[in-house]
Amino acid sequence: MSTNVPTQTGAIAEAPQRGLGRRGRKPISDRAKAERKLGWMLCAPAVVVMIAVTAYPIGYSFYLSLLRADLRFPDQREFIGLDNYVTVLTSSLWWSDFAHTMIIMVISVSIELVLGMLLALIMHRALFGRGLVRTVSLIPYGIVTVVAAYAFLLAFSTPSGGFIPHWLGIEHDLVDQGHPVTSFLVVILAEVWKTTPFMALLLLAGLALVPDELLEAARVDGATAWQRFWRITVPLMKPAILVALLFRTLDAFRIFDSAYIIGQNGTNPKIETVSILGYNQLLNRLNLGLGSAVSVLIFICVMIIALIFIKGLGTSRPGEG
Repeated sequence: MSTNVPTQTGAIAEAPQRGLGRRGRKPISDRAKAERKLGWMLCAPAVVVMIAVTAYPIGYSFYLSLLRADLRFPDQREFIGLDNYVTVLTSSLWWSDFAHTMIIMVISVSIELVLGMLLALIMHRALFGRGLVRTVSLIPYGIVTVVAAYAFLLAFSTPSGGFIPHWLGIEHDLVDQGHPVTSFLVVILAEVWKTTPFMALLLLAGLALVPDELLEAARVDGATAWQRFWRITVPLMKPAILVALLFRTLDAFRIFDSAYIIGQNGTNPKIETVSILGYNQLLNRLNLGLGSAVSVLIFICVMIIALIFIKGLGTSRPGEG
C-alpha cells in the first residue's frame, strides 16, 4: 500500500504535464495554415514599404558613420571603423548638447503630463459645452511647430519688440546667449503650450476605460476623490499613460524646431540640442561621417528610452496591475 501511493501520486502529477505536452504538439490545421499565410501576404506590402523608408536609411546612415565622408574633401573618403563614434563621444559638445536635450525633455514632459491629465479630466467630466472645450483645447496642437516657435520668440525677444519683457519691465533679451535659464524657459513653454493637448488627447482615451460604476462604488464606500483617482483611475489608465509618456518623451528628445528657432537659427549654443548638432554636422559642415554617427547615437538613445519605459511601466492590460 505504501509503495503504491507515490506511484499513483506521481501518475496523477504527470497527467497534466502529458496533457500540456499534447497541447504543445497539437498540429496546425490546414485552415490555420491558410489564415497564417494570408496574414503574411497582407502584411508583406507594409513590411516592404517600412524597409524601404525606414530600414534602408538607418542602415545607410550606419554605413556612412563608419567612413571618413566629408563633402568638402571627397577624395579622402575611406573606412575608419568606429573612429567617428569615438570622436563624438569624447567631445564635450556632444555631452553639453545631450544635457540640454535631457533638461528640455524631462521638464517639458513632466509639466505636460500634469497639465494633460488635468485637461483630460476637465474634458471627460465637462457637462456643458464638452465639444467646445475639446475643440478649443486642441487648437495649439493644430498650429505648426515652426509658427508656434516664432510666436514665442517674438513674444519674449526684446530686440524683436516682445511684449512680455515690456510687461515685466525687463530690458535685456530673454533669449540671448547671456541668459540660458530664460532661454530654456521659453523653449519649454513653447513645447508645453504646443503639445499638452496631444498628451491630454491620449489620456482622455485612457479615462474612457475607467468604469463609472467602480468609481461610484468606491465613493459609496467612503473613498475620497484623491483616493479614487490615485488607487482606481491611475492604475486603470496605466497603458494609456505609458503610450502618452513614450510618444512625448521620444518626441521631446528629438526636439529641433523650437530650440533652433528660439535659439535664433541655432546660433545660441546654450540651448543647442543633439538634433541641432546632427543638423549642423550634416548640412552646415557637410561632414556626413560625423553627422551620421550623431544620428545613429540619437537612434540608440531613442531605443534605450523606449525600452526603459516598456520595462519600467510594463505593457499589461487595464486591470492586470
